[in-house]
Amino acid sequence: MSSMQTPSAPLGPPSTRPAPPPRGGGSGCLGVAFTLSFILNLFLLGILGVGLLMVIGLAALGTGEGGIPLREKVYSGNSSATSKVAVIKMDGVIMEGLVNFWRRQIETAAEDSSVKAVVLRIESPGGSITASDDLHRRLTLLRDGNPEKKTSAKPNMVVSMGSVAASGGYYISMPAKTLFAERTTMTGSIGVYAAFPNISELAQKYGVSMDIIKRGDVKASGSMFKKMRPEERQVWDDMIGHAYGQFIDIVETGRPNLKGKLLEPVVDEERTIKDEDGKDTKFHYVRRRADGGIFTSDEALKYGLIDNIGYLEDAIAEAKKMAGLSDDCKVVTYEKPFAFADSFGSLESRSQLDLNKVASGLTPRVWYLAPGSEMAGIVSAAAR
Repeated sequence: MSSMQTPSAPLGPPSTRPAPPPRGGGSGCLGVAFTLSFILNLFLLGILGVGLLMVIGLAALGTGEGGIPLREKVYSGNSSATSKVAVIKMDGVIMEGLVNFWRRQIETAAEDSSVKAVVLRIESPGGSITASDDLHRRLTLLRDGNPEKKTSAKPNMVVSMGSVAASGGYYISMPAKTLFAERTTMTGSIGVYAAFPNISELAQKYGVSMDIIKRGDVKASGSMFKKMRPEERQVWDDMIGHAYGQFIDIVETGRPNLKGKLLEPVVDEERTIKDEDGKDTKFHYVRRRADGGIFTSDEALKYGLIDNIGYLEDAIAEAKKMAGLSDDCKVVTYEKPFAFADSFGSLESRSQLDLNKVASGLTPRVWYLAPGSEMAGIVSAAAR
């Protein structure tokens, strides 16, 4: 009995045989495509990485001292003119670590031989004595020239004061020949102070104290947990007196017409003022140019602290006149460089408390600050 067999397909000639199915489907093509895509992505990432490093490098150069010159922006005048009036903007509290852009503007103007006159646009209540004096020194070198850096003198320097140019803001105005203040400017405040919180009575009431082990008789002066002894207070009083004398010297050097007059009374009369309850209180009112208080622009002009009441355009016109420039020249400002690191700020939690910044803000300092600006100084110190 023969077995049953499945009939096979006829072989036929080779040309008519069906092609065998491809092995592995389309995986070969996909693999090639994936490899090419991977290589392309690596190439693009490499280009982006190089670009990123260049941006970081340029940002670092543009913000640090000795870096590339700041980019100019034409404020007014003929953009194709060669001769320039440089407007240097100085805004905010004067504090170490916060005035690098101010310094870079001064450097860039000093190194540019096309700059024939400078206008300092000051909008500041002052700040620390160290930062104020550093800026004054740099502006003096801008005016007189710096042999060490081989920069030529730019004696045609004018100040334009904004809403406030007081204390340290007035201090850094002194290298200029002519001072303009706007009608609403607050200026002056020739004085110095240091402030120390004192919670000794509160601590005593609630039984809180701090044990201090020290070497040096006045090492613990300024502690908020105890009152200053006379010898401790004297240390700070000497520092304040030295800084105040320096402020007087700077103003008398910058404005020789005030030499010997800063401590003379400019107001000496009986006054009446209403208290919080509306009652009249009589008192003897005395003001001096260097009593630490602010003056309005009208008062400042009357007492010789400024030269003119006018706006930025008036200061620019005066600078052109001093330098013998026509209206065909151009007036330029400097743009603040892009700080690449700032773009990452939003990635950090805004709620985190940086204790180092708080500590910096609470560190005792001697200030050239306008009255009522203590918190501005503390916040600026914490923002360093």
